[in-house]
Amino acid sequence: MALIPTTILTGFLGAGKTTLLNRILQEPHGLKIAVIENEFGPESIDNEILVQNSTEQIIEMNNGCICCTVRGDLVTALGALVARRDAGELQFDRVIIETTGVANPGPVAQTFFMNDEVAVRYLLDAIITVVDARHAMQQLDTQEEAQRQVGFADRLLLSKTDLVSPAELAVLRARLTRMNPRAPIAIVDFGRMPIAEVLDLRGFNLNDKLEIDPDFLAHETGSHDHAGHAHHDHDGPHEHGAACAADCIDDHGGAHHHHHAPAHQDDISAFMFKSDRPFNVARLDEFLGGLVQVYGPRMLRYKGVLWMDGSDRKIVFQGVHQMMGSDVGAAWGEAEPRGSKMVFIGKNLPKETFIEGLEQCLV
Repeated sequence: MALIPTTILTGFLGAGKTTLLNRILQEPHGLKIAVIENEFGPESIDNEILVQNSTEQIIEMNNGCICCTVRGDLVTALGALVARRDAGELQFDRVIIETTGVANPGPVAQTFFMNDEVAVRYLLDAIITVVDARHAMQQLDTQEEAQRQVGFADRLLLSKTDLVSPAELAVLRARLTRMNPRAPIAIVDFGRMPIAEVLDLRGFNLNDKLEIDPDFLAHETGSHDHAGHAHHDHDGPHEHGAACAADCIDDHGGAHHHHHAPAHQDDISAFMFKSDRPFNVARLDEFLGGLVQVYGPRMLRYKGVLWMDGSDRKIVFQGVHQMMGSDVGAAWGEAEPRGSKMVFIGKNLPKETFIEGLEQCLV
């Protein structure tokens, strides 16, 4: 039985989540989408309501979409939806979960891995985060949940870009990229966004096509130097010592060349580990297990493609907080350079501890 793809739609208060959701629901895309909202206001439904059953908390739209208004447990809501689908009472192809503006998307994502009843019926497709370009810099400075929403994202959608200057937009883009280099950034105009940019992204799938951009800090400017760490250019990292490089994250980026402008030190940030030497399987398993036990609550997202000693195939791994999984990927090509790439996104993670420990796991 095919799993039901599910998208988590998040973003801070006023970012434009509901506007985007309304656009999706009203488009003649032919998809049957069930929407779970944990807060539901009149503007979310507009004049599209055909049937509202307050007991079942089900709202049917005139284009085949279904809204399930939920203020209770997400597991219960997902279970009820799939039960009614199995009974032939409801028809839907996929689910969108819209979180509240101040929600941490982490526990929502964990539901799809920790609950067996959910895991056997649903596939977490991606986390989409809408970012208010006009207010994001202030929100990221003051609101931890806004930072978490960015850190968890598989795709970032910038709204209200018409309210900021190109220079301000460039600074925001650079900041978001430093916080989450693995999430592509797109602009959404009053909720208008191609459906293919939101659904079926497979952002959470383990697959051998996982890409981690080694040049995600290539936009940085200046000749600053950080002792003990690698410095980067467009050709990737200059490797130091043990053929490994950790990306240095600072606050010089994009079109932002004003040396006296205030820096934004985000609790949520990202760094990368690279190596052209294989990992010792036992040592890496032990080290990663220890990392997850100690730092798991602060590790928002992590992914990687690994070269394991003695293996002719790539190993793809990823995790959310304390949940970590791996899968066997494609075989290494005969002429393909072998190596490992890992990216970690988290809150105040001790980068040096991670990098030094991973170096000790190499053959």
